[in-house]
Formats: sequence, C-alpha cells, structure tokens
Amino acid sequence: MTRAPAHSNRERKDAYEANKVAKRLRRLAGQAIADFDMIGDGDKVMVCLSGGKDSYALLDVLLYLRQHAPIDFEIVAVNLDQKQPGFPADVLPNYLAGLGVPYRIEEQDTYSVVKRVIPEGKTMCSLCSRLRRGVLYRVAGELGATRIALGHHRDDILRTFMLNLFYTGQLKAMPPKLRSDDGRHVVIRPLAYCEERDLAEFARIRNFPIIPCTLCGSQDNLKRVEVRRLLEDWERRYPGRIETMLHSLCHVRASHLLDRDAFDFRALPPSRSARARVSPHAADEPLDHGDAFQRAFAED
Repeated sequence: MTRAPAHSNRERKDAYEANKVAKRLRRLAGQAIADFDMIGDGDKVMVCLSGGKDSYALLDVLLYLRQHAPIDFEIVAVNLDQKQPGFPADVLPNYLAGLGVPYRIEEQDTYSVVKRVIPEGKTMCSLCSRLRRGVLYRVAGELGATRIALGHHRDDILRTFMLNLFYTGQLKAMPPKLRSDDGRHVVIRPLAYCEERDLAEFARIRNFPIIPCTLCGSQDNLKRVEVRRLLEDWERRYPGRIETMLHSLCHVRASHLLDRDAFDFRALPPSRSARARVSPHAADEPLDHGDAFQRAFAED
C-alpha cells in the first residue's frame, strides 16, 4: 500500500483551512451587508484601500460577493497616497491592474501636515483620519460613488467602544453604516462581524502585498494599543467574551441606562395603584415632579 507524501497531506489541510477562513469571512460580510442594508442594486461602492490587511480582505470579499449577490453593484478601489517617505507607489496600481479592478490613486501630502501640526510623541491618528476622510469624501463625490466602504472589523469596533467608555464618557462605537454630517455620503463597514485574526490569516493565505503605515503604525504608546491588549487578555482568560461584547452592542436597552435623551424617563407613568392613592381622577393626569424637585434643591 502506497502512502501519500506528507507534504501532499499538509497542502490539502492548508487548502481546507484556507477555504474555511474565506467562507467564514464572506458569510459574515454578507450577513452584515444584509443586516444593515449596506449595499443596494445599482450602488457604486468605493472601496478605500490603504495597503493594509483589512482593506485588501475587504476588496477581495466584495469582489466575490458581487459575483454571487442577487443584486448588481459596481466596485472602484481608491487609495490615498499620503506621501509617506518610502511609500511604494507602484504596489497598489500593479495589484489592482492585475485584478482588473477600476481604481484611482489620489495623491495628497497629508503626511507632512500631520508631522508639522502634531508634536513629537503625541497621537497622530485623530488629525490623520480627519484629513483622510475629507479627501475620500471629495473623491467619492467626483467618482459618483453611492457607498464608501472601509475595512474596520469587529475588533476595531469593540476597541473604539472601550476607548469611548474609558476616555470620553460616551457609549459609542463605530457604526456599521453611517451618513456623513453633510448628508452627501454613506459610509459602510462590511467587515463589522469579522475577526481580526481571520483577516490576518486570510492576508497570509492570499499573500497580499502589505504596505505598512509609518504614522499610526509606528506609535506603540496609543490608548488604542492599551485597549487592544486589555481585550486580548480578557479573551485569553475568558474565551468568548469578545463575541458577547459584540452581541451586547447589537442589543441595546436604552430604558436600562441613564441617558435621558435616549429614553424619556419623565414620560414613564407610575403604577395605577400609586395614581389611585393620590386622587381618584389622577389616572388620567400626567405626573411630573421633576420641576418641583429641581426647585426644592435650588432653594436649598
């Protein structure tokens, strides 16, 4: 009996695992697109390609879904060349041309602006992202794109949630679908349900030509890095916690929080028995003691 070579078995196993990762990413992206109505028939989706693993995976997944989706939509890839020193300007054009994907490379020296404005050692991400967003919104308008697709994934969303919770005093994350402040653009995040480790594995399997970022990618003292380590530690100690957190963001109960704008506590009626004790006709009268309490404390 002849045994199959060990390397053949290993190759089959690798191919099987690679197919599992690809299918999982496509399924989760398709689910997110459907859950949040991200892409419709006739849309023109501008995929923002940075050269990182997440945006490469986003483009790959959307190209696959476009072939198999029950709707027809266009894809155009856009990269913002921020003029970072040593940026390999030929990598993305060659990659996209090989795929046959329409693309545009937008050149704008936001790198120098960030380095000039932000003191050494301070966080560059906020200004850098605002500058990028402004350029990408303008390009989307020029291309006639109806959707702007970003490569943020599940772990990005949870880290942002924790950062806002710890440092800004807000319960806020990255929404899977967002309309810009001026109402002209819709931003989508089809990888909202996808895990970063799957995206990293997918990038390895696909051998994407990764381009490192020399701005935020070079800073290891960011609050986001601290939160990332915290969440990774929790997940190691209590497997499944990250998935539970994502589930929580999908099931918000405003009546069980303290935000008076999100839930009208004053309009919440007291029990019928309490009304009856106050007055036989009180069941038909709204009770609002908020102003009285405020006056009492103000006088005190």
